[in-house]
Amino acid sequence: MTESTKRVRISQWDALLLESLRSLGWSQEELIRRVQQNELPTNGPFDFDYTELVTGLAYKEPEVFTSAVVDGYQIKYNTIRGIRSWIAVAFGREPELSLEEGSEAVTSELTKAEYDRLERVLSLGWFIQEVRPAAGETSGLYRIVPASQTN
Repeated sequence: MTESTKRVRISQWDALLLESLRSLGWSQEELIRRVQQNELPTNGPFDFDYTELVTGLAYKEPEVFTSAVVDGYQIKYNTIRGIRSWIAVAFGREPELSLEEGSEAVTSELTKAEYDRLERVLSLGWFIQEVRPAAGETSGLYRIVPASQTN
């Protein structure tokens, strides 16, 4: 089984909620336990309501939730604003958003590890274009664009 077939697919919203909890520095085990027991913050850096995560994914599909936390996930369907939000939440940086018709893109600096992680979670139909490659510990500059712009 390849890595891509091992990863579960979750909604963009569930991914944002999960990444906001990861940003609190909890271990995978603590994150799973806290969600399952509904011991979640009511205020935090992102001001999210975690009810949907607790009553939705974690309750209705506990195996998928656990796998997403432990093994990683792929987002079922990304929007351009959702990609911008995911980068902000997961990596703590504010990417540039371009909404001009025909040249929509999210532009962000990414380390090699961040690039690899983003590439694994993006839904089908999105590509990462290299503007300036990452080198060693130095971040590179990348544009995330819809497939329709790569032809």
